[in-house]
Amino acid sequence: MSYTNPPTVPRKSATFDDYTLSEIRRAATTGIYDIRGGGTKRKLPHFDDLLFLGASMSRYPLEGYRERCDTSVVLGSRFAQKPLHLKIPITIAGMSFGSLSANAKEALGRAASAAGTSTTTGDGGMSTEERSQSQLLVYQYLPSRFGMNPEDMLKADAIEIVIGQGAKPGGGGMLLGQKITDRVAAMRTLPKGIDQRSASRHPDWTGPDDLEIKILELREITDWQKPIFIKVGGSRPYYDVALAVKSGADVVVVDGMQGGTAATQEVFIENVGLPTLACIRPAVQALQDLGLHRKVQLIVSGGIRNGADVAKALALGADAVSIGTAALAALGDNDPVYEAEYQKLGTTAGAYDDWHEGKDPAGITTQDPDLMARLDPVLAGRRLANYLKVMTLEAQTIARACGKNHVHNLEPEDLCALTVEAAAMARVPLAGTEWIPGRGGF
Repeated sequence: MSYTNPPTVPRKSATFDDYTLSEIRRAATTGIYDIRGGGTKRKLPHFDDLLFLGASMSRYPLEGYRERCDTSVVLGSRFAQKPLHLKIPITIAGMSFGSLSANAKEALGRAASAAGTSTTTGDGGMSTEERSQSQLLVYQYLPSRFGMNPEDMLKADAIEIVIGQGAKPGGGGMLLGQKITDRVAAMRTLPKGIDQRSASRHPDWTGPDDLEIKILELREITDWQKPIFIKVGGSRPYYDVALAVKSGADVVVVDGMQGGTAATQEVFIENVGLPTLACIRPAVQALQDLGLHRKVQLIVSGGIRNGADVAKALALGADAVSIGTAALAALGDNDPVYEAEYQKLGTTAGAYDDWHEGKDPAGITTQDPDLMARLDPVLAGRRLANYLKVMTLEAQTIARACGKNHVHNLEPEDLCALTVEAAAMARVPLAGTEWIPGRGGF
């Protein structure tokens, strides 16, 4: 009797997987690094690794149809004479006109106003479409100073000093020449069609003492009316938040590495920063140690997708969250209706991340007039407003189930973690135990 050896199934390396090999070949062919948006794509501990402990015998839930659960939040009440009063604890993150089309910026403003919240300018100045449709508009003050002027600053309702972003803490911004049209060039005082790369740090201060002087300057320009936000990329949240507060911030925004609307080197996106989940508790601890938790408001951003994420961030101590990538998806980005066109670009709906190239079939991350015309700002704004409404209702549902009459009354005690990593980062017990890694227990 003869035997034949069965064929061996080829085994691919987990270290050198197909994507890694394709990147090696691309780098070897082109000699340049890859640039993209879309945030980190590696799997990280995130809000999905947390669960709420709803009311049962030991807790008393609220009746959803009869008992109120408030969602309002006030941002900037520390020093500003006119803080922002929001109906919901969800804001729209800064995404610039230039990186986004004018129609997209208008849609963001329409949605935020309909939902009773704020939107943010991003780099490059304030567009008339955005200002006209935004009841509450936060003006970003970035290292580039592109489009920055006192006139627009006075038109804003708050100022956000951007120290860093979650996608690239320590890195600067980028806008390719094909997106720098006549209008974008005029707003940013740049030559048309030339690639723009902004600085990684502000030119007129080197630390928190200098920043305190700059904040006082901004307060004088705005007559102490407008809240001053400071935004930091998630890297060393305890110390960065503490220094931001000591510099005089009314609000601190902490952006985890799942924040993804900024384009930068992929090696940066995937290997620099902290997961959003790991940023919240150290940031809250800094505020608590300074006796300013809830007095200086904390906004968390980076990978917020639904009402459960909102509720979990608030339970861990945030006052509000901010969305960027999710807002673009709600407007219509990465919609399968454009699948054929995404494939022509060498990608697929749901994976399109070359926003910086200005070829977005959805008309959102582009300055191409034909593509821009595809996005109806009224309809897109209505879609995003619906999404914000659903997120808020979901967060309320969870808060009521935990017996809370305000979403800010959610607390770490309402949570448990499914993994050791999430338990350690969120500082809540591993499910079924009282053990918080690094804190003892069982």
